[in-house]
Amino acid sequence: MNKKLNCVLLVDDDFATNFINRKIIQKTDLTEHIHVALNGKEAIDYLCQQGKFESTVDNEYPRPQLILLDINMPVMDGWEFIEAYKNLNLENKENIIVVMLSSSFNPADRAKAESIQEISAFKQKPMNKEALLEIFDKAFPGLIGENIL
Repeated sequence: MNKKLNCVLLVDDDFATNFINRKIIQKTDLTEHIHVALNGKEAIDYLCQQGKFESTVDNEYPRPQLILLDINMPVMDGWEFIEAYKNLNLENKENIIVVMLSSSFNPADRAKAESIQEISAFKQKPMNKEALLEIFDKAFPGLIGENIL
């Protein structure tokens, strides 16, 4: 039996992108939960549910181990999210991998993301199964089973 991540947090305001990413993640069967935040503020609020991770009967706030973060969103964009994320208590961000997903081909966006310690990788949208498995393989070695490849 393969080990799974507890939760993947999708942070993107585009419903179609979230739908596609959710389907790809579900097909890999590598996580128990997928939660969607439509902007950085919703994601920060979710991460700040101190004491509620895994403590509710229905697991209302499963602790994410992976965040897939868009850059351009209303209310709080990806860059603003990262600045707020840096200021969170360690318990709210411990053992979370952040991957920035963007449709931007601007080399400055990639360079900026690569210069931020909290961002583990920068990937182009749209996501596909191969890119997702590459993220999982790099961030969570040994998680991917033979049946997925």
